[in-house]
Amino acid sequence: MNKGRLSEEFRGRTKRFATGVIRLYVKLPASREEIRILGRQLLRSGTSVAAHVREASRARSEDEFVSKLGGALQEADESALWLELLREECGIQPTLTQPLEAESSELMAIFSTMMTRTKSKAEDGK
Repeated sequence: MNKGRLSEEFRGRTKRFATGVIRLYVKLPASREEIRILGRQLLRSGTSVAAHVREASRARSEDEFVSKLGGALQEADESALWLELLREECGIQPTLTQPLEAESSELMAIFSTMMTRTKSKAEDGK
């Protein structure tokens, strides 16, 4: 089943990323202020990836589609930063952060490819 421009499978993948971020957030120690701050930032950006993908699915134009994917790309990149900081500077175990870091990297590559192809297709149509 396909809802809009993006497959249900891909939408589910970004939702699973958001779920993984939520599950990590719940595991973070609440005793250190810097971890609480970075965790909240990660929670916001990580769940925003899936929200932007949902919005992109319902885009009314190629430009809107690319714009929404650009937002998802930015949020995935920001999520990667918070994950790196939690691991490198706050001592959060790599086993907790690295799977999400890898997924954010893969999602960024997918978003970039989708954006490039959509732009190219739009230019070819002109």
